[in-house]
Amino acid sequence: MTPALRNARIVLADREIEGSLSIAEGMIASVDEGACETGEDFEGDYLIAGLVELHTDHLEWHYRPRPGVYWDPLAALHAHDAQIIGSGITTVFDAVRIGSSPDVRDMSIHVERLVGAIRRGRDENRLKAEHLVHLRCELPTEDVVDHFETYARHETTQLASMMDHTPGQRQFRTIDEYKKWYEAGRTPEELEVFIAARLEEHHRYSAPNRRAIVTLADELGIALASHDDATLEHVEEAVEDGVDIAEFPTTLEAASAAHDAGLAILMGAPNVVRGQSHSGNISATDLVRAGLLDVLSSDYVPFALMQAAFILPQRVDSITLPQALATVTRNPAEAAGLDDRGVIAQGKRADLVRVSLIGGQPVVRAVWRAGVRVA
Repeated sequence: MTPALRNARIVLADREIEGSLSIAEGMIASVDEGACETGEDFEGDYLIAGLVELHTDHLEWHYRPRPGVYWDPLAALHAHDAQIIGSGITTVFDAVRIGSSPDVRDMSIHVERLVGAIRRGRDENRLKAEHLVHLRCELPTEDVVDHFETYARHETTQLASMMDHTPGQRQFRTIDEYKKWYEAGRTPEELEVFIAARLEEHHRYSAPNRRAIVTLADELGIALASHDDATLEHVEEAVEDGVDIAEFPTTLEAASAAHDAGLAILMGAPNVVRGQSHSGNISATDLVRAGLLDVLSSDYVPFALMQAAFILPQRVDSITLPQALATVTRNPAEAAGLDDRGVIAQGKRADLVRVSLIGGQPVVRAVWRAGVRVA
């Protein structure tokens, strides 16, 4: 048994205590209230469970830092891992898009590089955080099912989301909203041709691809997420498909229906930090106030996960710090079927983070994964 981490403000599932924690063989051996004379002195800093990230595109940004520029995938993974662990995230589902697109015609090359780097990083013990694969399945594409069949069968793949970024669908509920994202570099005529091609792909591929992915995910026991549900019909479809997680519902109607159906509702932590959605959809903080948010994801800013957890109790009177931290620890772990982590309790994996508050802002001081200090 290792010496205790002592004089810590320990955030448990339902309360905060002043006390100490000991680790044995990578697991939490004991959690005790009161003073302890041995071990690392936290000097009153917070001790929280390691954060669990279900949906971050950040690896792809490191791999493709500029349009047409592709970085060495292992180097990109190392840069990503350093930022993830430095943000207090001990388990991360790296989102890897599958399904070729107009801007990346042969996505299979890049999927192989990224998934291959994640597997190699794990096998060669290169990484500080635990990295798993989240396949982001773009349904209206010709080759998404082929990609899914290739990469879904490995043990690292434990989550898949079904996306449809068609103009007039889900995130882009109107054609005008879609045009704002894709008009750069195109004449009005070129943009109309581009939109027409995306609509045709949706009608040809989305429905059959969805059925194929749902069937194989069920066979392999992969957790499924819907993406950008906007209507009751979207939620009903997700429930029929056995979806576990509703990622980024865009309306209160969809979020409420997903909650009633027992889906875990996931929203972006940057939405909480900024106080609004970057694309004009529903506010994550409003969903918290309505009791409709279960999981936060850092999405495109890793440290936003930690920020949001400490911001929420300041903004929403009805939520405590243990409840806020559950959205980035216990709840995402449970939604992904990881029952060995996400909470500070005896017998759980010793994924732990030391956090100071400076000027009301969280600062990560140290991180342990499975009892080993990694940062």
